Amino acid sequence: MRTSSSFALAALALCISSTLHAADVPAGTQLAARQEIVRHIKDEPASLDPVKAVGLPEIPVIRDLFEGLTNQDASGKIIPGVATAWQTNDNKTWIFTLRKDARWSNGDTVTAADFVYSWQRLVDPKNTSTFAWFAELAGIENASAIVKGEMSPDKLGVSAIDATHLKVTLDKPVPYFVSLTANFSLFPVPQKVIAQYGDQWTRAGNLVGNGAYQLNNRVVNEKVELVRNPHYWDDAHSVLTKVTFVPISEESSATKRYRAGDIDITESFPKELYGLLKKEIPAEVYTPDQLGTYYYAFNTQKGPTADVRVRQALSWSIDRKVIAEKVLGTGEKPAWHFTPDVTAGFTPKASFMQQHSQAELNAQAKALLAAAGYGPTHPLNLTLLYNTSETHKKIAIAVASMWKKNLGVNVKLQNQEWKTYIDNRNSGNFDVIRASWVGDYNEPSTFLSLLTSTHSGNIARFKSSEYDAVLAQASRQTNDKARNDDYNRAEQMIAGQAPIAPIYQYTNGRLIKPYVKGYPITNPEDVAYSRTLYILKH
Repeated sequence: MRTSSSFALAALALCISSTLHAADVPAGTQLAARQEIVRHIKDEPASLDPVKAVGLPEIPVIRDLFEGLTNQDASGKIIPGVATAWQTNDNKTWIFTLRKDARWSNGDTVTAADFVYSWQRLVDPKNTSTFAWFAELAGIENASAIVKGEMSPDKLGVSAIDATHLKVTLDKPVPYFVSLTANFSLFPVPQKVIAQYGDQWTRAGNLVGNGAYQLNNRVVNEKVELVRNPHYWDDAHSVLTKVTFVPISEESSATKRYRAGDIDITESFPKELYGLLKKEIPAEVYTPDQLGTYYYAFNTQKGPTADVRVRQALSWSIDRKVIAEKVLGTGEKPAWHFTPDVTAGFTPKASFMQQHSQAELNAQAKALLAAAGYGPTHPLNLTLLYNTSETHKKIAIAVASMWKKNLGVNVKLQNQEWKTYIDNRNSGNFDVIRASWVGDYNEPSTFLSLLTSTHSGNIARFKSSEYDAVLAQASRQTNDKARNDDYNRAEQMIAGQAPIAPIYQYTNGRLIKPYVKGYPITNPEDVAYSRTLYILKH
């Protein structure tokens, strides 16, 4: 192992400008005298402790209260957070340099030791963190064994070289590791405060964070109220003085309160109201691209879909434009690849389907199906399984109609409640099944690794040693172009073998008042820090 100094000299150093950290207010902008905002979240936060967080409701609040090694800018690109620079020469050993002016909300300095403590706490089985798996996914050395209780947390591959240098050792090359450090599960927490207050440390008056805001008040099922953290290193560039999160589980109720002026930003709105809202308040309706793909998975191991020609024919004869624009019609885009267009580090090559008209694709699909032995005298009979949902049903009816019209395929639609659907999905009891994937992080491998032989999310049970090798090679690449080439090769293999048929790319609909500016609507993971927002005079 090199010493840290020789490592730094040999390493590929990465350091990115932090100019987009806070509110970017154009010169001459007239701001409202009262810089306070109300943001909708979809439910009462399970906890404000990053280790105890369960899902979407608490994450926007935690992002305001704490800050990790890195952040994301408005387009989802990684920018410095507590770390100002990072370096590696093998994608396995990483050194992060921390800013000297990073402070906790009580004024204490944030150090490398805080990250060591926090990451060990994440994987410690006694804390039963819902997101301990993220440390495993990130490849942090020994995370998997620690989570299983086979090693002690102090064996995790993270150490403090000194107060401002954090060393992270991975058990495999992970070229996109830096992007994972923006995830809330890897945020630091204050050891001293947790030791003092135990489980009560996240209460108002006790909670100490290192984010741009601090907890002022919390009324369960009513509001979580934050105010500025004067010790935050970039507090001078924040504009909002108060942020109130209101938990409302029903989209229709949140939309009503938004229209009544009680809320400034919603997390979503009912899709059935899209047309009405676009007509009545068009400038306030947003349907940004989301890091997710809706797809159909084919059973590659048994039944008619075990034949690659059948899978290709079925995939090609789905008119994705009709699904996105007519069946859905709320801003979704056709999926020509499994990896969404908005994914960072991915420049897709035009797929085979993009280069041909739907009529040409249908003709080729018909020929493929005939070659596989199916036709008017011997029609293909299939079962299409989906879980109960009006949207899934509409798409399934449309696709079944396309297959019948274009290929003469007889499709039996099978609608099941979630638990039964999952049981059948896990046991491979299907021909074609509805599925979707929303990225765990913003990098192509979060999608492409899903089809590797050993991935638990490989619904199609697709097995290709060649495909696995391409993904393994991509993980070792230190050159961005070479890695992108590998990812495009993987996409070509998916298109050729057709274990899945990507159908459309997700959008993330929300309502935003016209006087609210700075919301990063183009961020594919919907990462929005309140410190980038400001309110115009209105």
